[in-house]
Amino acid sequence: MFRRLYSDYLMPSRLPEYEALLRDATERGYAQVSVREFLRPPPPGRHAPTIVHRHDIDSDLRTTAKMFAREVRRGVRSSFYFRLSTLDFGLMRDIEDYGSEASYHFEEIASFAKRHHLHDAGEVRRHFPAIGEEFAANLRRIEAGLGSKISTVASHGDFANRKLKLINNELLADSTLRARCGIACETYDSALLDQFELYISDRPPPLLYHPVSPHAALGRYRTICLLTHPVQWETNWRENTRCNLRRLVEGLTW
Repeated sequence: MFRRLYSDYLMPSRLPEYEALLRDATERGYAQVSVREFLRPPPPGRHAPTIVHRHDIDSDLRTTAKMFAREVRRGVRSSFYFRLSTLDFGLMRDIEDYGSEASYHFEEIASFAKRHHLHDAGEVRRHFPAIGEEFAANLRRIEAGLGSKISTVASHGDFANRKLKLINNELLADSTLRARCGIACETYDSALLDQFELYISDRPPPLLYHPVSPHAALGRYRTICLLTHPVQWETNWRENTRCNLRRLVEGLTW
């Protein structure tokens, strides 16, 4: 409980650490790119070590904008995946105009299960056709607001997924749905993950990273994927309280 209170309300901003990481990676010769850019064929002769920056925007648009501003200052490209609850088309278009990627952090399986009070994974799977239609409709709406086509998406992990033992990206095992929506890659696809020598995710304090710090990884690994969540880098009292209350209500009503 103390660690959660510290992480949500007392933790000093880690954004200077993030900018130092961007600077140090550049100085060590790393290309810092989005998922979408990483999937493109590299220019002839480019063999620089690479960091793919992936941001899952579970909450906290304020810190998201601050992280984006630091990347712009350092000339870094990255991918930002927004949930339906964190969509900000103005910020998303700014991200795209700069040359980074703004896309969808989807969670239709968990949302459907909570909305219909389903607690059995097999029963949820029987509704995959309807859930797939919801995913396609949400994707079209986001593309319309963004003004461009989305080609990569990222699955969100919800408490309902953990209870069901059913992850949201199982929905995109349907190759027909994926092709119909024009999805080239989901960020947990093995075809993408197998290209990285090291995959790092941020964590709440005191751990901060798993399995190692990206600072320690620089120079040791040539292809790194770094997953970050703005909520892990700066406290936002109002937003964290809102999310905690929403999670409590969803847990009680599901």
